[in-house]
Amino acid sequence: MTVAVLTVDQRSSRSGPDLVPATIEAVAGADLLRPFERTAGDEFQGVLAEPAALPRVVERLLREDAWNIGIGIGAVDEPLPDSTRAGSGAAYLHARVAGTAAKNSPWHLRVGGDDPGVRALETTLWLWAAVLSRRTERGWEVADLVDQDLSYEETGRRLGISQSAVSQRAQAAGIVEGRRARELVTELTASLLGRTTTAEDED
Repeated sequence: MTVAVLTVDQRSSRSGPDLVPATIEAVAGADLLRPFERTAGDEFQGVLAEPAALPRVVERLLREDAWNIGIGIGAVDEPLPDSTRAGSGAAYLHARVAGTAAKNSPWHLRVGGDDPGVRALETTLWLWAAVLSRRTERGWEVADLVDQDLSYEETGRRLGISQSAVSQRAQAAGIVEGRRARELVTELTASLLGRTTTAEDED
């Protein structure tokens, strides 16, 4: 079985609070094959098999701008243990190498694997990260509401601003570009994992 293993390490953890518990809780709703678990110190790991889960988790991590993100694509030794950190196989090895490389890579993110397609996924994630990095808190407010399928008019009423102001914030935040990037990440991940996507997966 081909999966994505994420090895995530908190940056500058010695000079700040421990963010691991809150972040694990925040991504717990994603469709995970094995839940995220702290492995050691300020690091945690999780196993994903559903393509749409990867962009959901990565977007959260990029938004927090506090992590080195290593993504390993490959097989795992089966049967997969109940505990994430007890697993083994190529995906785990690739995630470990990618996590180390992420410390000195664009957007602190790397993707590893034997499939040549991992390069396209990594490039897309870097470009998506560049879009997300320009979002202000106001931009994220709009993005969060739009992700709940609210129209710009409904979003404006919720925030107490005009529809025109919502549109301006959405444009500055790159919401349209971000959603397209999320769809592409889902499709590329599906191809690497040997799965198919549906419109529902990409929403």
